[in-house]
Amino acid sequence: MAGAAPPVALYVHIPFCVSLCPYCDFVVVAGSAARGPRSRMAAFVEALAVELTLRADALDAAFGPERPPLASIYLGGGTPSLLPGDAVARLLDVIRSRYGVASDAEVTLEANPGPDERGDPGALRAAGVTRLSIGAQAMSAAGLRRLGRRHRVVDVVRAVAEARAAGIASISLDLLYDVPDATLADWIETLEAALALEPDHLSLYALTLDDPDAEGLTGADGDHLPTTSGARRWRATARPAQDEDRAAAEYHHAVHRLADGWHGYEISNWARPGHESRHNLAYWQRQPYEAVGPGAHAFDGATRRWNAARLDGYIGALAPSGGRAPVLPPGGSESIDPATAAAEAVILGLRTDGGIPLRAANEPPLGDSFGWALAAELLDVTADDRVVLTTRGRLLSNELFSRLV
Repeated sequence: MAGAAPPVALYVHIPFCVSLCPYCDFVVVAGSAARGPRSRMAAFVEALAVELTLRADALDAAFGPERPPLASIYLGGGTPSLLPGDAVARLLDVIRSRYGVASDAEVTLEANPGPDERGDPGALRAAGVTRLSIGAQAMSAAGLRRLGRRHRVVDVVRAVAEARAAGIASISLDLLYDVPDATLADWIETLEAALALEPDHLSLYALTLDDPDAEGLTGADGDHLPTTSGARRWRATARPAQDEDRAAAEYHHAVHRLADGWHGYEISNWARPGHESRHNLAYWQRQPYEAVGPGAHAFDGATRRWNAARLDGYIGALAPSGGRAPVLPPGGSESIDPATAAAEAVILGLRTDGGIPLRAANEPPLGDSFGWALAAELLDVTADDRVVLTTRGRLLSNELFSRLV
């Protein structure tokens, strides 16, 4: 298809978690499916290896086997650190042999910090992992209770220390703000405790409580799983305990606190120089990427494709019984028309601190809203004629972006 190109990055979705956090809308399978005698993990790894092979076959057919090697690989979830080290090594070996991986590629794996969840960082490094993204979310006992997290603050401390000792080159911490019933002081405590661990990267996300069922995303071929009744009850109580003004104050504090020595390169992401997530930058720069696993999304520059979220359908397609040949899992796709592509380029560009060229601000889709956004102090023009979001613009970006689509 015109505009399509081979991937520069690969996303691998590992859906298993020990337990389901009540705010989480990612494709997650928890409990006995994740560990114990009824675990589906081994069957899933077999299916995932098959999908990696089938997707590589399709890329060979479309672009030839000599396409450029991958610049980044991201194992997300779920809790990929639940995978045994040898399973991670096997998957990365398949990727190297079928996709090619650049010698300086960034290989990220997401980990929960609990002692029974964070895995063996030494084995992960030996398998080829160069970057660990640790889901701390809060750095106080009260904050972790509010979020229904299993781990303790000391587990985050130990997870970072173990990763450093194993030689993991880059460590990121995920933190949530606008947590129900929390205060600005709670957020300051969490941020300071995280900084004391000297991470290389911070992802700071406002807690969002969406309803994928109401949005029609949880059908048979949908890319989300239905929300559990327990999670619905938790969210119904949590939403009234959130506060937009408090969230704005928390974000402003982070911007000022991280102004020295940190690069706020995207709305929710800060890095020490040289530790920006190359994988996520590929998304924001609309570069083509492949994706495998339940609920995973891929993009080739012209078409967006996704796998259905349900694990049974995924394994059933790729590891069928009765001697049948494996097929690609169920899912869907959509072609990106020029107007949508233009809107995506502007929105994704504005999410980063590099922004977009001034000339693009005077054309659709931003042209009609550019004057309004400047007057509302959502946008600024830099000395080198780049249009960027102000801090106020980052806080109100959804309002601006909604006008562009």
